[in-house]
Amino acid sequence: MMLPVSTLTRPISSQDHWWGSPTAALTLVQYGDYQCPNCGLAYPLLTKLLERMGDQICFVFRHFPRSDVHPHAQHAAEAVEAAASQGKFWPMHDYLYTRQHALGNGYLVEYALDLGLDVTQFLREVTGDRFVGRVQADVASGRASGVVDTPTFFINGRRYSGAHTQAALWEALSKAA
Repeated sequence: MMLPVSTLTRPISSQDHWWGSPTAALTLVQYGDYQCPNCGLAYPLLTKLLERMGDQICFVFRHFPRSDVHPHAQHAAEAVEAAASQGKFWPMHDYLYTRQHALGNGYLVEYALDLGLDVTQFLREVTGDRFVGRVQADVASGRASGVVDTPTFFINGRRYSGAHTQAALWEALSKAA
């Protein structure tokens, strides 16, 4: 009988997208899907938590599109990576989580325009599947760490299994500090 993996198997690296201080004592890694309703509910809670903790925490986002149930999730993740190639990972990340109801390709181009991206480059990268491998590497690392659903969090490399509420996450982070 296999026991569920409870630790992060791929360490945080320069390949990751992080917010906050990379030298912070606390790290919070999220495997997320831009079309996932539960990720959408967690997004404002995380935003408030990260603002509250400031440079005490390093937040890392890794892609885990559940394309089997969320048809726009994979392309949304690729669009965020295309935005990242122009230095706009977090603005696109935030845009998509606040517009989960509209993630079709036309909307993604509209958001790229809104964010001031070079749309020709954005389209070339998304339609050319430039970031499929990057997104799939996150998915593979998630699977290796036992991720099956989104959102899944790891605090200082250990899987968080509590409630997805601000109070519960704050308590778990406080204990980890």
